[in-house]
Amino acid sequence: MPKQKILLVEDDAFLASIYSQKLELEGYDVTFATNGEDGLKLAQKDHPDIMLLDLLMPKMDGFEVLEKLKADPTTASIPVLVLTNLGGREDVERCIHLGAVGYVIKAHSLPHETVKRVKEILAKN
Repeated sequence: MPKQKILLVEDDAFLASIYSQKLELEGYDVTFATNGEDGLKLAQKDHPDIMLLDLLMPKMDGFEVLEKLKADPTTASIPVLVLTNLGGREDVERCIHLGAVGYVIKAHSLPHETVKRVKEILAKN
């Protein structure tokens, strides 16, 4: 069975490497982008099984990436788990309204908990 593909869009290289390592140890194929623009292009090209998306990024923020991803019929079905330090209720509601399947606040969640959420989301799809 081919590995499930995860696209990680995170501008913090240290965090990106931690999440990548954890996910790869679980048998996932991880690609990552360091800004929203590249993340959106990779999603359109690779059609990952799930996207982990930070909100505060250069070139295009996560809200815009999410909006464009869900507006495009070819990428609208990609589940998006928002992975950010923005914890305001408005931010959470906006992401869910835009089509995110979940919202993880990095400061309140350990990487292995995020991996568990990824597994749960992928099991449903």
